[in-house]
Amino acid sequence: MATFLHRLGAAAFRHRVPVVVVWVLLLALAGAGAATLAGKTVNTFEIPGQESTTALRLIGEEFGDDADGASAQVVLQVPEGQRITDPQNAAGVAAAVAGLAALPGVVGATNPLDPAAPVVSPDLRAAYSTVTYAVAPPEVTEAQRAALFAAVDDARAGGLTAEVTGDATQGVSQIGGPAEVVGVVVALLVLALTYGSLVAAGMNLLTAVVGVGIGALGITTLTGFVDLQSTTPVLAIMLGLAVGIDYALFIFTRFRHELLAGRSVAGAVPAAVGTAGSAVLTAGATVVIALVGLAVAGVPFLTEMGVAAAATVVVAVLVALTLVPAVLGLVGVRALPRAARRALSPGGGRHAAAEAPAGPGRRGLFAAWGRTVTSRRWASLGLAVLVLGVVAVPVASMRTSLSTAWPEGSTQARAQEILSDRFGAGVSGPLLVLVDGDGAPERAAGLVTRLQGLDGVALVTPATPNRDGTAALVTVVPTTAPDDEATTDLVHRMRDLVRDDADGAAPAYVTGQTAVSVDVSATLAEALPVYLVLVVGLALVLLVLVFRSIAVPVVGVLGFLLTIGAALGATTAVFQWGWLKDLVHAESTGPLLSLAPIIVVGILFGLAMDYQVFLVSRMHEAHAHGEDPVQAVRTGFRQAAPVVVAAAAIMFAVFAGFVPEGDATIQPIAFALAVGILADAVVVRMVAVPAALSLLGPAAWWLPRWLRWLPTLDVEGTALERTRAG
Repeated sequence: MATFLHRLGAAAFRHRVPVVVVWVLLLALAGAGAATLAGKTVNTFEIPGQESTTALRLIGEEFGDDADGASAQVVLQVPEGQRITDPQNAAGVAAAVAGLAALPGVVGATNPLDPAAPVVSPDLRAAYSTVTYAVAPPEVTEAQRAALFAAVDDARAGGLTAEVTGDATQGVSQIGGPAEVVGVVVALLVLALTYGSLVAAGMNLLTAVVGVGIGALGITTLTGFVDLQSTTPVLAIMLGLAVGIDYALFIFTRFRHELLAGRSVAGAVPAAVGTAGSAVLTAGATVVIALVGLAVAGVPFLTEMGVAAAATVVVAVLVALTLVPAVLGLVGVRALPRAARRALSPGGGRHAAAEAPAGPGRRGLFAAWGRTVTSRRWASLGLAVLVLGVVAVPVASMRTSLSTAWPEGSTQARAQEILSDRFGAGVSGPLLVLVDGDGAPERAAGLVTRLQGLDGVALVTPATPNRDGTAALVTVVPTTAPDDEATTDLVHRMRDLVRDDADGAAPAYVTGQTAVSVDVSATLAEALPVYLVLVVGLALVLLVLVFRSIAVPVVGVLGFLLTIGAALGATTAVFQWGWLKDLVHAESTGPLLSLAPIIVVGILFGLAMDYQVFLVSRMHEAHAHGEDPVQAVRTGFRQAAPVVVAAAAIMFAVFAGFVPEGDATIQPIAFALAVGILADAVVVRMVAVPAALSLLGPAAWWLPRWLRWLPTLDVEGTALERTRAG
């Protein structure tokens, strides 16, 4: 592999101008595709084949396409001591409903004071109108949404307390923003400090932007042909930018190292690709496997997210292995600081040892760090495990849901509060029972009585048949909120009742957005352990091939488990418990999004293995050159730690940039990734791993004889060294 990549780097160097032109053309083509072919993203989370999803499809077929349209609930309330049915207030409600029905895109607005179907609170202080649109939630335009909010303002002017909630009020996740730009600027500063050269820092960032731009624009183009979640492009950009900068950083750093060792630019470029490029390819393959492995959950939208993000990582790897060496050929020795360039002798390109950067030197910070960790092994390892273990404690109480709370203080949150106070906590997440087939109205009428007897049910509406009497719909309002565990239990009890009551009658289904959330959350919770075993198993196999060792993979995987615990524990404490929520601008607290844990596991697994490969490969290289086990750990740590710290700082900045202004879906995921990177790079890879490998001594590099037939993945470029020596 190292030999092949060496040749690839040499070819990219020789044809550097055409290589750069090809990548620029690909970026332009991706931009043209996104501008002309892109469609709209969606915000729905459903799993085909599940009871709730099947029932929603049947409702659309039996009761009309409007069942799939966006909706909003406009809540109207009068002051204490008044009633919503008083003549003056009733006139205000009628005027508000008339205004809502006339809004652009609206197909209907119910009158809550209609005697045939009143929707008034028991204390007569509040009522709400359901506004229905002809299109799905993502297709409600900003102008239509603004008109809805303006109509609610008009209702307030009439003397009523008016608030609005519902999926029609939710905008689609937007890509880009000032916070994300801050993350990129921080990444540029870290690169500039690491290189001591603005040229090298700028080129590193530029190549990463080309890669993530092609990936993100390609995904945007794909939305014209496939329904993708609105969070998919954001996740792809977040991950692609982080790994793109880091992969280029590893090759840039090795290139500078080769220059300082006396190589010419023409020799340093392919040498950097053959050595650091091998680690980049291995690390990138690990990330891709982890992301594509999300398909094990059997959830289509999650598979789409994983494949889209994996495609962006593949582009980042290709950029690192082809565009980066081409750019290095154009930049040449300007990738070095001025002092280093002055110290290069014009003839042989030799660099004075005294001018070598201080970071990797034997007396630098990282050398002292490495000596301390490997000398106080038990204390370092125990402290690392204790710190991460404490941070992971909140995981035990982590709850997940597909519904996310509205931002505190928003009109949606105020509407939900009024609905909960006046109508009960469950009114915002009603459950639907669909009876489909011959005799549906009769069976539905019988179910109404039985459903009213269940604990946790506040209200059951009379059965509503469709036009031809082949289906009937019953609405059940729980006493608890949609994200409450008691509501989940109620869904299961309702399904048990419906199943036991069948007796060959028309089939019945329990559905509604709350039931969909219960089904998806249960599926993801069941898939998470399976997925974790899968990625851990793949990590063990891959790391055994890379390091030809049993202990190194085990240490790496155990460290990864600590990272996951800390990342999810901290996220639970902030976004569910509310600790330090103002610091990260968390607008609401509550259960985490159901898909967040498995996405975080997938992404962090790949990135943790990146750091493991880049750090331990230098230790393995030192040990292969004859150093004793402890000294090999110190030597490898001294050489690789500065780059790993810089890479982690960049990833942390990129992920953290999506936290302050991100939406409720992206914020917890970005926060978990930022915390995970910090925990993995600083605590696990910089403390726990070197301490553990020092404790193991020679056993760290032991491979059983019966496994020595396994192929060797040459990520250190040993084959290249043999070729040079020959």
